Amino acid sequence: MSEETPIALVTGAGTGIGAACARALAEEGFRVAVHYRSSEAQAREVVDKLPDAFAIRADITVPEEVDGLIAELKEKAGRIDVLVNNAGYNRNAPLPSMKLDDYDAVAAMARGTWYLTKLVIRRFMLRQKSGRIINISSVVGHTGNRGQSAYTMVKAGLDALTKSIAQELAGRPILVNSVAPGFIETEMTDELPEEIREGILAKIPQGRMGAPEEVADAVAWLATRASYVNGTVLHVNGGMYGG
Repeated sequence: MSEETPIALVTGAGTGIGAACARALAEEGFRVAVHYRSSEAQAREVVDKLPDAFAIRADITVPEEVDGLIAELKEKAGRIDVLVNNAGYNRNAPLPSMKLDDYDAVAAMARGTWYLTKLVIRRFMLRQKSGRIINISSVVGHTGNRGQSAYTMVKAGLDALTKSIAQELAGRPILVNSVAPGFIETEMTDELPEEIREGILAKIPQGRMGAPEEVADAVAWLATRASYVNGTVLHVNGGMYGG
């Protein structure tokens, strides 16, 4: 990292895992760009509690907005030392009844993440000759999950992207890894029916869902101390799946 204050961009950082990652990286000394698409009030609340952080809006599924995001980051920060690709989208339905529009909405986030990562590498990290990219995937990208064919496909692809980029950047001081959370206490899991929740807990050896901060701890470690970890998927799931 540079002697300047390092900059971290966390996408989807207004709530849940993204917000926890923003807090964890701020504790490590990063100035954090808190990205959001629609949850401005929540993003501002996160920013208000962090030193020198700033909120930044873009719809990652729209290339022109990603271009604008990069330009704004260049103006406000001048560099990106860590990119945490946390933003995602999900629509649940069994495959036979899932509409093409539903699939496209989920897959558009993968396309946007690919494009954002490409620009961050090209415009910042290659020029800085340093950087770390951390993709937030999911345990269901490895185990599968009923009713989530599009989501699991995208999350599995994110881990494949991690491994491919790590190989492409071989020899350069830019590390690329994934963190694959299990079932985490977030607004999404809070909405699960009790019987489904109990079924999930029965599959977790630790007998509980994780906290967003436990995922964020893994992200902070990869962003700061994991100097010989590259192209890896780090599983944070209470023993539900070991990889």
